[in-house]
Amino acid sequence: MNPLKCLVFFLAVGSLPSMAASSDTFTAQDIFNLEYASDLVIRNNGEEVLFVRQFMDIYQDKKLGNIWQVNDQGDLLPLTSGNHQDFGLALSPDGNRLAYISTRSGKPQVHMQWLDKGKSAQLTHLTSAPSGLTWSPDGKSLAFRMFVKGKAKSPVSLAGKPEGAKWADPAIFIDDLYYRADGGGYAEPGFMQLFVMDSEGGSARQLTFGDYHHNGAMSWSADGKFLYFSANLHDNYQLAPLNSEIYRLDIASGEINALTDRDGPDQQPSVSPDGKTLAYLGYDDKRTNYENRRLYVLDLSSGKSTLLSGTLDRSIDAFKWDPKGKGLFIQYDDKGQTLLASITLDGKLKVLTDSLGGQSYGRPYTGAEFDVAANGTLAFTYSDALRPADVAVWRKGQARQLTHLNDDALAHKRLGKVQEIWYQSSADKLDIQGWVVYPPGFDAGKKYPLLLEIHGGPTTAYGPHFSAEVQLYAAAGYVVLYTNPRGSSSYGEAFAQKIHHNYPSQDYDDLMSGVDTLIDKGFIDETQLFVTGGSGGGVLTAWIVGHTDRFKAAVVAKPVINWYSFVLTSDFYPFFSQYWFAKKPWEDPEHYLQRSPISYVGNVKTPTMLLTGEADYRTPISETEQYYQALKLQGVDTAMVRIPDAPHGIYKRPSNLMSKVQYILWWFDKHKENKEHSTQ
Repeated sequence: MNPLKCLVFFLAVGSLPSMAASSDTFTAQDIFNLEYASDLVIRNNGEEVLFVRQFMDIYQDKKLGNIWQVNDQGDLLPLTSGNHQDFGLALSPDGNRLAYISTRSGKPQVHMQWLDKGKSAQLTHLTSAPSGLTWSPDGKSLAFRMFVKGKAKSPVSLAGKPEGAKWADPAIFIDDLYYRADGGGYAEPGFMQLFVMDSEGGSARQLTFGDYHHNGAMSWSADGKFLYFSANLHDNYQLAPLNSEIYRLDIASGEINALTDRDGPDQQPSVSPDGKTLAYLGYDDKRTNYENRRLYVLDLSSGKSTLLSGTLDRSIDAFKWDPKGKGLFIQYDDKGQTLLASITLDGKLKVLTDSLGGQSYGRPYTGAEFDVAANGTLAFTYSDALRPADVAVWRKGQARQLTHLNDDALAHKRLGKVQEIWYQSSADKLDIQGWVVYPPGFDAGKKYPLLLEIHGGPTTAYGPHFSAEVQLYAAAGYVVLYTNPRGSSSYGEAFAQKIHHNYPSQDYDDLMSGVDTLIDKGFIDETQLFVTGGSGGGVLTAWIVGHTDRFKAAVVAKPVINWYSFVLTSDFYPFFSQYWFAKKPWEDPEHYLQRSPISYVGNVKTPTMLLTGEADYRTPISETEQYYQALKLQGVDTAMVRIPDAPHGIYKRPSNLMSKVQYILWWFDKHKENKEHSTQ
C-alpha cells in the first residue's frame, strides 16, 4: 500500500473518534485502504507481470491506479506513481515498450513507457479520451478508439437579444434514440471512431467515418495491412443494439468489409499467431433474456467459421490465443467461480484453475482477467473470499499467487467466514447455490439476525469473492446469505432462461428457500430477518415485501418498480423492450404490471427504505420515487435516500459505498427491536 496513503488515512480517521480506527473488525472506513489488481500484462516468458494497482484516494474520494511490476519471486516495483488513473495497458510485440492511457495531465492521453530504458513520455494531446490501444505486429503503429464530436442540433434560434442581456440558457433539442447513458449523462452529438498513430508519437489519423459507433475490440492482420474490429454498422443499429459483426478495414484505402453476417453479436476479433485464422465470440440472437457467448474460429482465406465451444454450456467472457496457435485459453464463469481453461482447435476443453476473480470489491460478483506469455505462462487476477484481486501466475499445471496487496489492511482484521451451501427451491426442487457469511466470533449455539442480500442483473452471478458490503454486514453482527437464484449466469442457458419473460417469479421461492434452509440450522432468530438488494436485487426485494411479511425491514436499492415506466425512461430502452418482454408496454400492459412490484404495494407492511443515485439513468430515480410515494399513501414506514450525482454504480466513489452500507445498517438497527411492523 502507498505509504503516503496510509499516513493520510491514519490522520483522517485519527481525527474522527467515531470511525473506530483501532477496530479489529472490518469498518466502513477500511474501504479507503483496499487495493486490487487489474489490466494485467505478462512479459519475459512470465518472469514479470505488469498491472495497475488500484487504490482509493481519501481526499479525491476516487479509485485511482498506478502501474506496478511484480517478478516471479513476488518483488514489487512501481513504474508510475501519483494521484491519477493509469489504465488500458498494451505491451509492444517485442516486449520492450508499454503503451497505456493516463489522466496524469488532467485528461486521458496515450503514454509510453520504455521498459528497457526506464523512460516514459506522453505521446498525445487528444481532444477526447482514447481507448482500446492495440499494437501493429511490427510495433510501429498503435490503433485506438476515440469519440469524434458532431455538430449540435438546434433547429430554432432566438433573435433580438440585447447586448449584455442575461437570458435563460437555450433550450436543448434532442431527437436521438439513445440520448443519455448511465454514468455518462446526456449524450453529445458524435460517434466513436477508429484511429491509428505512430508508436513514437505524432498526429493520429482517423480511419473510420460515418454515423456509426466503431466501439468494439480490434486486432491487426499479420502483415499490418488490415485492422479487424467489431461494430454494429447496420442501418437499424439503434433498434437492433446487439447485432454487431466482425469487419476488416484496409488501413491504406479505408475500405471496410463485413466478415460475419447473422442476427446476433459477433465480437472480440483476435488474429491467430500465424495470421491465417481469426477467433471471435458470438451467438445467434433468439431475443431471450440470456444466451451463451460462444467461441468461433474463422478461416481468413475461405471465410468459413467453425464453432469451437459448442459442447460448453457456459458463456465465454474472454479468450487469448495459445502463442503456438494450436488452441486458445478461455475465461468463463461456472457456479459462481471464474475458470481459466484451454481449448484445442477441435474443441477439447481442459480446466486449468478456478481461482480467478476479486475485481468487484463492493459486492461478491464474478469478474476477472488474464494474459498469456510467449511460452504459455498465464497471469490472472487471483480470487480469495477474504481479499480483493491479487496477481497470480499459472505455469506447468500449478497456480501461484505473487502479490498480497491487502494483507497490510486486512490481515489483522477478523473477517466473516464465507461458506458455500446448496439447497432445493420449494418451487420445483431446482438446486440453488448460495454462500453464508458468518459474523466474526460466530457461535453456533447463539441466535443471530439474518440479512438476505440479493444480486442484480438479473443474469449475473455472485460467488466466493471478497465483498466490502457483505463483510460490513457481518461485522455488524448479521449472518449474511447471498445466493444465485434462477436467472443467474454461470449455470448454463436453461437455468438463466427460466426467468425469460417471467421476472420476478419463482426466483422469489429460490430466495425464500435459502432463508428457510438457514433457519433450519438453528442459529438464526427467525423474528429478526432483513432483506436488501440492488438493481435486479432491488426489484426482488420490493417483490418480496409485496408477497410476505416475514422480514422486519427491507432496503430496496436502485430498483425497477414499474416495468411500464422503466422501459420508457431507462437509458437502454430498445434492449429492455425487446429482450425482457415479448411486446411493447402499450401492447401488453397486463404483462408489464403483472411483473411490477408496484402492483403489489397494497400488500406491503414491512418497513421499507429506498436508496438510489440521483444520476442513475439505468434504473432512474423516478422508479424509487413511485414506490416511496405509494408506500407513503399506504401508511407503510418508509424513507428515501438519494445519493447526489451517483450513477447506477454507486460504489464507484468510496464514500458513496460507505454511505449506502451505513444507511442500510441504520434502517435495520432501527427496526431490529420492534416486535410489530410500524406504520405512519
